[in-house]
Amino acid sequence: MAKAKPFVKWVGGKGQLIEQLEALLPADFDKRENVTYIEPFVGGGAMLFYMLQAHPNIKSAVINDINSDLITCYRVVRDNPTELVASLSEIQKEYYALGSEEERKAMFMQVRDRYNTKALGDIENTTLFFFLNRTCFNGLYRVNKSNKFNVPFGKYATPTICDASTIYADSEVLQNVEILCGDFEETIKYAKGDTLFYFDPPYRPLSSTSSFNDYTKEAFNDDAQRRLKLFCDRVNEQGYQFMLSNSDCLGKDGQDRFFDDLFAEYTINRVWASRNINAIASKRGKLTEILVHNYGIGSRQEKAYLLHEQPTPRVADYECTYGTGI
Repeated sequence: MAKAKPFVKWVGGKGQLIEQLEALLPADFDKRENVTYIEPFVGGGAMLFYMLQAHPNIKSAVINDINSDLITCYRVVRDNPTELVASLSEIQKEYYALGSEEERKAMFMQVRDRYNTKALGDIENTTLFFFLNRTCFNGLYRVNKSNKFNVPFGKYATPTICDASTIYADSEVLQNVEILCGDFEETIKYAKGDTLFYFDPPYRPLSSTSSFNDYTKEAFNDDAQRRLKLFCDRVNEQGYQFMLSNSDCLGKDGQDRFFDDLFAEYTINRVWASRNINAIASKRGKLTEILVHNYGIGSRQEKAYLLHEQPTPRVADYECTYGTGI
C-alpha cells in the first residue's frame, strides 16, 4: 500500500525537514508507551503522517487548524475517501480534456468563483479545494479579508488532481485521529499522560514582502505569536512537552531577536530549510528556521543540528509532489 503523505501542497510544509525534526524529538521518545500527539496547526500534515507511521507508540492523535475548509478536507479524506476519489477523477478528466491554457484558466476561474460561494457540500468543497491547490500558482493557499480564495492560475497543464493511492493511505492513517477546527488553545483539553505537542504556526515574516501566512482571514501577527508562547508556557507548566517551528528572524539579519528573546527560557535550535514560493526563482533557496523545545534530546545528537554545523536537508521520500510544475 502507498505511504501516507500530505494530500495537499502547503506553504511551509515540513516534508524536507523530517530528518532534522526526528533528530530533535525527546531522547527517550521511542521507549515511551501510549503517547498522545497533538498538532494545533496541522497545515499540510507532513509531520503528522510521518509521526503516525514512524512511531507506533503514538496511541492517540489530535489535529487542529483554524482553516475550516482545510479541516473539512481532512474529515472527508478520513470518512469518505471513495466518494472523494470519484469526484476528483471527474474534475481531473474535465481539466485534462481542455486544449489550451486559455480554456484551463477559464475553468480555474469558474471553479474558484464557485468555491468562494461557501455554500457547498463537504465532498464538492473538498474536491474544489484539491483542484485549486493543484492548479493555482505554486499550490499557495491564500484568502483575502472577505475570506475569498484569491490565488491566481498556475498554468499547469497536467497536474495530479486525483491521487487515489495517497487518499486511501491517508484515510487509513487518519481513522483514529481526532480532527478539530478552532483556536489552537482549545487543544490543551485533549492532552493527557505522556503528550507531545508539535506547533507549526503561520511563520513570522522575515520581510514586508515575505508574508504567506494568510491561510485564513484572521492575521497571525506578533500578538498572536506572543499568545502562542504563553500557551507553550501552559503546556510546559502542566508537564507536557512541546516542539515549535518558526522563521529565524535573528538568522536573517543578526539583529531581530523577537523569537530568541520570546523563548529565552527554552532551548532553541536552528535547522536548514528550502523555500520555493517566491515568484522570482532567484530569490528562492535555503534559509534557517528555529526549532524550540522544552526537553533534552541527548543521544539524538543535538550538535549536528546547530546552526554552525549547517546540516544539509534531504527531501524525504514522504514529501509530496503533484505532477507537472507542482
